[in-house]
Amino acid sequence: MQPTTTPPRPLAGVRVLDLSRVLAGPWASQILADYGADVLKVERPGAGDDTRAWGPPWWGEGPARQSAYFICANRGKRSVAIDITQPEGIAQVRALAAQADVLLENYKVGQLAKYGLDAASLTALNPRLVYCSITGYGQHGPLAHKAGYDFAIQAEGGLMSITGQPDGEPLKVGVAVVDVMTGLYATTAILAALHERQHTGRGRVLDVALFDVQVAMLANQAANQLVGGVTPRRLGNAHPNIVPYQAFATADGHLVLAVGNDAQFARFCEVAGHPELAQDPRFATNPARVQHRDELVPRIAQWLRTRSSAAWAEALDAVGVPCAPIHDIAQVMAHPHTRARGLVLEGTAQQPPMVAHPVCFDGQRPRSPLPPPPLGNATPAWMHQRPAPRAED
Repeated sequence: MQPTTTPPRPLAGVRVLDLSRVLAGPWASQILADYGADVLKVERPGAGDDTRAWGPPWWGEGPARQSAYFICANRGKRSVAIDITQPEGIAQVRALAAQADVLLENYKVGQLAKYGLDAASLTALNPRLVYCSITGYGQHGPLAHKAGYDFAIQAEGGLMSITGQPDGEPLKVGVAVVDVMTGLYATTAILAALHERQHTGRGRVLDVALFDVQVAMLANQAANQLVGGVTPRRLGNAHPNIVPYQAFATADGHLVLAVGNDAQFARFCEVAGHPELAQDPRFATNPARVQHRDELVPRIAQWLRTRSSAAWAEALDAVGVPCAPIHDIAQVMAHPHTRARGLVLEGTAQQPPMVAHPVCFDGQRPRSPLPPPPLGNATPAWMHQRPAPRAED
């Protein structure tokens, strides 16, 4: 399908009141903004979102400069500075919530109830409101009182126990992956609630916890534990259920080899010059390769060192064996495929450079025209003088 001339805005008319900060909540509201929603970001007077100060690097100069961290999660929004601890600020937020379709917040459990800005209070004021609360550990349970930080959740939720070398210390993932995934789960839940509201006329209260998302993210590793009864361990870049499926050193760097089935393994052995290995009963099937991992992997490691990464990639790509060189982020940003896909939004005098939204609608990526906002660039009134048409109308 040919791309349209106007960026897609499937959530045009949906109003989002964003009381969240740092990453998980802002990530969700940025996705909604990319989809065309009107997002008003409520920030503390003076300081604003914590991540405004999380630099360097910075974009811009002087008091208006923005940290790269803030930029990554806040395009498409307007900002209003409101002190929610004061009666005037509370009244302003309640007035905004009365007009909103969605409210996002990531305060500690019970904190907003002190100001009458909790889910019960605001959904009573606006029964159509989809109220999404993002916390570290959820609204109930023995850890519900704790603040949630991605690093701590990766530790407590099991991810670090399976990340790192077998003989090394547990490691976190290099991106705040729990925050990002929580933002994605929150977004899908918000969209589901908005869809349901078309039929019921009522919103929902969404309880989204980083801990819950981390446990869900364990995916096959959790299934391995629950089904197999054996606790997964750190395997470095190896895979617990597939062999060979890991990184190997080559003559000039490193290559990920991701053999997903027996036919691919046979083709790999052919390219490597050892077709007989694919007929060996110890290695002919994936379950056998997993069982004899310690015998097979050193052989493959020896083979991979004999050629460059590019030579292996060219030969294996030609026969459909999944593999990839390991790129640094500068290489990814400059990669011809990254550029061909339009994933880098070049900076202008008004807009910092950013990574584009990753999903295409009819061949075109959604994109809000608004850059990440200066603190307090909007008035406490809603963006529109008159109510905009809602997406469901």
